[in-house]
Amino acid sequence: MRLADRQRHLDGLLPAFRDLWHPQPFREIRPAWCARHPDLARELLDLTDAEAARLNDDSAAALGWLARYRPGVDELVPLAAVAARYVSPLRSHGPHWAWEIPGRKQRQIEAFASASACAGHPILDWCGGKGHLGRLLALEWEQPVRTLEIDPALCAAGEGLARRAGVRQDFAVADALTAAAQPHAGEHAVALHACGELHRRLVREGASWGLARIDVVPCCYYRGATDDYVPLSGETTLALTRDDLRLAVTETVTSAPREGRQRDRGIAWKLGFDAYRRASGEPDYRSFKPVPESWLRGSFADFLAAMAAREGLPVPGPAPAAEFEQAGWRRHAEVMRLSVVRHAFRRTLEVWLVLDLACFLEHRGYAVELGTFCERQLTPRNLLLSALRA
Repeated sequence: MRLADRQRHLDGLLPAFRDLWHPQPFREIRPAWCARHPDLARELLDLTDAEAARLNDDSAAALGWLARYRPGVDELVPLAAVAARYVSPLRSHGPHWAWEIPGRKQRQIEAFASASACAGHPILDWCGGKGHLGRLLALEWEQPVRTLEIDPALCAAGEGLARRAGVRQDFAVADALTAAAQPHAGEHAVALHACGELHRRLVREGASWGLARIDVVPCCYYRGATDDYVPLSGETTLALTRDDLRLAVTETVTSAPREGRQRDRGIAWKLGFDAYRRASGEPDYRSFKPVPESWLRGSFADFLAAMAAREGLPVPGPAPAAEFEQAGWRRHAEVMRLSVVRHAFRRTLEVWLVLDLACFLEHRGYAVELGTFCERQLTPRNLLLSALRA
């Protein structure tokens, strides 16, 4: 199916199910769909922890499961499926090219390089940090590389690593969001996990800059976005908020068990504070500023006291704190189960966002391909958009 056709189909279907994927169970104790589909809500709340975790982790299975209550939802499954890119084995460059790269990040970089193709043009490593990706491509493709990075310290470290590897790699200290970061015509731009407006600017301005090829793996779509997402590809039916963009990147398949436990405790404690605030006379959810990580390392009583003081509420004593900690964990169990409905649409929304980029480039004369460059267990942000200037 052509990318534009797939985008059009998704654009027609996703708004019909907005009442399922837009509400956030973290904020709404019972989203409105619970009243419309009481059997669905009851079945979700009866799930075991293992069943809830499986459905939260498998969008296709969750969509199929939801189709019993909302016919047509399962039509999204093939539209959200993206085939793997063709992979070319990399040449051996020895162990030393990967100095200072964590193991998982190294495997992601190697997978990106294997799934991308040399276009015979100088390479622009967009928002490249220490230039790890650019360094590998300089070795693999034998092309000069220019790494653009805003942090001078990372540029200095990258220059040292490039010298040790013996590659042609220059570093430009620049903010990718400003005009001063304009790439050179004829370059092949690569970007692995460029966040939000960083990848949008590369795609949006790529044609006018005269880039010969763009290979980009988008990430963190909500960063730099306004409250209402403005599509690049033109008028669309689907309307997304910044919070909807966050939904596309809520997977945690790469988290270690310890990180998962810390995440769950953070969610439960925040829900415990929310329960306290509601009991204090504010029945509706109200967003609050980010919580310092240090507040989550002590006791819940200390956490609740700090949050209450910051938010202008009376500081509760130890006994009420214990009650609200238990309430937080109960709400955590409910949120994880009710979130199956929202998370079922996570991958579909991400595919729509990447298709928005792809169709924009097609309209500007690029031949565009979309595929996965690695398994999602390595990184769930595994969609590679490749655009070649016609």
